[in-house]
Amino acid sequence: MLTITQQLHDAIVAHARRDHPDEACGIVAGPEGSGRPERFVPMLNAARSPTFYEFDSADLLRLYREMDGRDEEPVVVYHSHTATEAYPSRTDISLASEPGAHYVLVSTAECGNGDGPVSFRSFRIVDGVVTEEDVEVVDAYGG
Repeated sequence: MLTITQQLHDAIVAHARRDHPDEACGIVAGPEGSGRPERFVPMLNAARSPTFYEFDSADLLRLYREMDGRDEEPVVVYHSHTATEAYPSRTDISLASEPGAHYVLVSTAECGNGDGPVSFRSFRIVDGVVTEEDVEVVDAYGG
């Protein structure tokens, strides 16, 4: 199960709406081994595409060095789908390289840039196998 704060949930959704009609992408980093997403890091979709996302390789390298220096890891890897459901595509599955991460997809197909409904779903993707998981949105993390 992915447990995420309302603030982080809303930040991911806002990024997806803002970048529509292009796919938005980013990471939520957290303390190594905690499984707790804490630091929202919106990224630029280097592909600038409505059907594909790609992290800029230099930005990604910088981010991984920064996370390493802060004893963080990518807890959530997110992106949006602008015209299809929030489910990993074949390309998404083939590019999933963080077996410990939650892969969050937000579909802005119904709302675009507006305030309408979005679909927010989380998946584990390990060795090409996709497993959907529940999402619990909380005000704050306990303990």
